[in-house]
Amino acid sequence: MLKQLFGKTNSKKSETKTIVVVSGLPRSGTSMMMKMLAEGGLETVTDSIRSADEDNPNGYFEFETVKQMANGQTQWLSNADHKVVKIISALLEYLPENYHYKILFMEREIGEILASQRKMLARRNEESKTSDAEMASQFREHLAAIKFWIARQPNIEVLYVDYNKMLSNPDEYCQNIAEFIGLPVDVEKMRSVPDEHLYRNRSSTRNSSSA
Repeated sequence: MLKQLFGKTNSKKSETKTIVVVSGLPRSGTSMMMKMLAEGGLETVTDSIRSADEDNPNGYFEFETVKQMANGQTQWLSNADHKVVKIISALLEYLPENYHYKILFMEREIGEILASQRKMLARRNEESKTSDAEMASQFREHLAAIKFWIARQPNIEVLYVDYNKMLSNPDEYCQNIAEFIGLPVDVEKMRSVPDEHLYRNRSSTRNSSSA
């Protein structure tokens, strides 16, 4: 059932600590997944520096130190056993090899990610210097490379979660996510988070009454 719903699942040998990681491209639904797991009862690794706003009404659930992983700042992971942390896909390769990770990798249609980013930048009076076509190509190349890397890590298990499908039918997805994590979690409370009303920036191939 997991493979039918989410695609590939890697089962690897367990290490000393087990850390739950929510990952994916920026604007792919990672904050929503963090909110779901938090509501379900898992402890999140976050500093609450970045507060909720119009782009993420449920909050960002970020930990600023994560951005320094490429510089070797990974000591904080020693206190993250059985906790959940958000790490964008570009930083996954800096995870220390001495821990075991269960990664929930959010997948969302590239066109929707680009639309979401454009609106976020517009609200901040910023502008991307990269065209959508070029950015989409970079995203696809990155996703192929990071999935290839993940598949070869003996200390990583991964579940690919379809953001678009989960929003429209969260029940079965939440149950399978809980089973993958293998930690006590309140599935009913997890189900209460996905909200179709917050599903903006849909691709043109999907019906939508909102932007």
